[in-house]
Amino acid sequence: MKASRTLLLTEELIALDSITPQDKGCQQRLIELLSPLGFQCETIESNGVTNLWARRGTASPVFVFAGHTDVVPSGPLEQWESQPFTPTRRDGKLYGRGASDMKTSIAAMVVAVEEFVEAHPGHAGSIAFLITSDEEGPAVDGTVVVCEMLEERGETLDYCLVGEPTSSHVLGDTIKNGRRGSLTGCLTVKGVQGHIAYPHLARNPIHQAAPALAELALEAWDEGNEYFPPTSWQVSNIHAGTGANNVIPGQMTVDFNFRFSTASTADGLEARVHGILDRHGLDYDLKWTLSGEPFLTPKGTLSDAVCAAIGQELGVQTELSTTGGTSDGRFIARICPQVIEFGPPNASIHKIDEHIELRYIDPLKNIYRRTLETLLAGPAPAAPSN
Repeated sequence: MKASRTLLLTEELIALDSITPQDKGCQQRLIELLSPLGFQCETIESNGVTNLWARRGTASPVFVFAGHTDVVPSGPLEQWESQPFTPTRRDGKLYGRGASDMKTSIAAMVVAVEEFVEAHPGHAGSIAFLITSDEEGPAVDGTVVVCEMLEERGETLDYCLVGEPTSSHVLGDTIKNGRRGSLTGCLTVKGVQGHIAYPHLARNPIHQAAPALAELALEAWDEGNEYFPPTSWQVSNIHAGTGANNVIPGQMTVDFNFRFSTASTADGLEARVHGILDRHGLDYDLKWTLSGEPFLTPKGTLSDAVCAAIGQELGVQTELSTTGGTSDGRFIARICPQVIEFGPPNASIHKIDEHIELRYIDPLKNIYRRTLETLLAGPAPAAPSN
């Protein structure tokens, strides 16, 4: 069977070992493909991170494909059945780092646009690509930098489709219409170190903090809403003590995290935590890190278009979901009212022998193309042969 254009481009991209924050030429390859289609391409460098903003057209609405060329490290090479940056087809699957997260999605986006522009050279609105090499890393020099640039220039976006691997069991069964926020706290409870045989001369921070931690664990932070489960508070690390069994520790450190919905705010959660700690009379320091605000795209034009495209291509009933970790959608949502994430099944992402089933590669491309046709060209024409 002849390899499709999308499969071949996916393999090209996988062969470039773009471990975060490196791009290794992936975006240059995209520029080579997009420029002949009439895209104006800008490379935005920031502290070793490579970003691409490419746009075809000047009119509204603006439809953006977003994604990342960076991948996580391969892990132990000897545990891979084939080399992670040597794309390998076997047993009906394509193996390689980035196969699911998310070089197949990027290849599918590019080929979908090639087909769409060929069929609709005078399409309505504009098509754009926002690609970064800093999604798997700190995510401070990537998508957020491009979004700030666009905002400063007054460029408005209408729709954004992010190619994250959202499917759970089969392609198209799940798309993300939002993500929970992430708020981390590093709590240091201060006590007085002393001999364990003389507790009256010491103050044990573990004993003091335990009732407050129990209250935090039992607190109902919110009830969630139609799209989000209730906010979750979880402890990830606790450390106290010198290692000796006869010393009362002088302090205890607790790391915890909120995954919170749009039913709460970071400021509100912080205030409530401080209220509980203060009520228990603790002597403490607390440092906060907000790594992402929650975002939500209610059911509407973009989600309807993506769900319809999935149904037309695969006959799959699609579920809207806000589960999972954070994504760059949180930055794009600040300047774009409708952000949806859709991509391959995610069971193998970040794992040894990451892969995608070959049967999903061209349907993914077709779904991206059908979405464009719905939003920028009216009813979809017959699908071209792969």
